Amino acid sequence: MVPRTRRLLAFACLALLVGSACGGGEGSIFGVTQMDKALPRLVGETLDGQRLDVSAYAAGSVLVLNVWSYNCAPCRKEQPMLVELAGRYEGEGVRFLGINHQDDRDAARGWIREFEVPYPSLFDPSGGFAADLGFPALPDTYVVDRQGTIRWVVFGETDERELSGLIDDVLA
Repeated sequence: MVPRTRRLLAFACLALLVGSACGGGEGSIFGVTQMDKALPRLVGETLDGQRLDVSAYAAGSVLVLNVWSYNCAPCRKEQPMLVELAGRYEGEGVRFLGINHQDDRDAARGWIREFEVPYPSLFDPSGGFAADLGFPALPDTYVVDRQGTIRWVVFGETDERELSGLIDDVLA
């Protein structure tokens, strides 16, 4: 293969991979995976500086855990839906939590204000929490049962119908 053609092909593959990594479309671009894996221990600082132990925060509740970044367009697209679902499921034993992935704290706080996010987000400037979860790209959403077991993972952007169906499944 001619070097120029090889470079163009490599660039095209990279562009496709990067575009896919940020989700898009109806439902998840990567898909939904059913799991049976314990949620790793996640203890850290929220964007507002409070210490948060995720197992204590979610004790006895279904947990919806969303990994996001302020410069991720699909994260921006799904955030209003996450805020809406957090309100809808508030009295049903479901807690929401964000993990801000490798952002500047002030920019991430701006996101929280802009979208009026009612739930906390762990600050993860190193990407360590996300790595512990084993996530491949942004955004990712994990639905965790009351016993602390990850039951569903949405790789990429999700929508209201898809995510509420997964939450309802874990609540049942």
